[in-house]
Amino acid sequence: MKRVRSYVPDALLALALAGVGLIGTAPAGRNQGIDSVPGWAYVLVVAAALAMVARRSAPVVALTVCAAAVGVYLLGGQPFGPILLSLLVAVYSVGAHRPLRQAAVAATGAFAALLVGGLIGGGLSLDAVAPPLAWVAGPLAVGVTVRVGREQRVQNRRDEARRQADAERLRVAQEVHDVVGHGLAAINMQAEIALHLLARQPAQAEAALTAISRTSRESLDELRAALGAVRRGDDFDDRSPAPGLARLPELLDRTRSVGVPVTVDLAGNLESLPAAVDLAAYRIVQEALTNVLRHAGTASASVSVARTGEDVTVSVSDTGRGGPADVTPGHGLAGMRERVTALGGSLTAGPRPEGGFAVTATLPVRG
Repeated sequence: MKRVRSYVPDALLALALAGVGLIGTAPAGRNQGIDSVPGWAYVLVVAAALAMVARRSAPVVALTVCAAAVGVYLLGGQPFGPILLSLLVAVYSVGAHRPLRQAAVAATGAFAALLVGGLIGGGLSLDAVAPPLAWVAGPLAVGVTVRVGREQRVQNRRDEARRQADAERLRVAQEVHDVVGHGLAAINMQAEIALHLLARQPAQAEAALTAISRTSRESLDELRAALGAVRRGDDFDDRSPAPGLARLPELLDRTRSVGVPVTVDLAGNLESLPAAVDLAAYRIVQEALTNVLRHAGTASASVSVARTGEDVTVSVSDTGRGGPADVTPGHGLAGMRERVTALGGSLTAGPRPEGGFAVTATLPVRG
């Protein structure tokens, strides 16, 4: 049914061209000194028009039928008239729906039929070749332009879909890295503490194992929330709220539970941040503290989040051995930088003169 409906516009166009041809051919003949148009000429006019039913599904066939009808019509000495409208539509259609080389070959054949028919039938002279050439070249050029524009729009949509898919993959990679990376780093530290204390201080070892259980459960819950949002194709909803600065105390407690003292300083109105900025600020603190656990050794850390005007500044510093070497793009510091840049912010990271490492990000607040 859908295939049948696709032919309806072309069928209506064909009927319109046939009607114009039947009505307009005789007046065109009188204007050119031809008093009577025979019946077979009208048959060719209708045949050329009805070929337009296939102008999109089989444009070369439609043009071939139309050009043949026009050629025979002109060979018989019939007037230039509405039949040429069907030829114009056919040439346009082959340009709009077939590759350039194929369209050019088909249009050349149509021009040859038009030229030979006109010259032999007496409707054209050798010094009047330009008009038939324009009748073919003009609609062909328009059709090719339409086809190129259509193909470019399709390619642009494909490129945009590919770009969105790449951005989504990067977002998933960042979320999984941030969630799993911090959780595993904390679990690793807690496991080492438990092993160290198991024989001599079983109560503290039990506390470390309890912390491992809690950290793994929280990390799994957060990972499920992230992947659930990805499956739905949107951001986090109320069923799986996105982590933000409201969950900063839990993050700091997990870090402290593995023996890293952390101080925090919050300033300004941080409760009304846009969700994307709130999530980015949390993830920056999370990744920076993960790097402290991985690379800083015995250290303390300080976290500062301040909103001043239209910016939020996030700073995390430690007193450890210094920072990590940057890693593969999309992970670690590079991942933080990409997250910040996507929001129009800036990030600096490097060793501190007094020792340790510092990460500072500035995020613009919009909305």
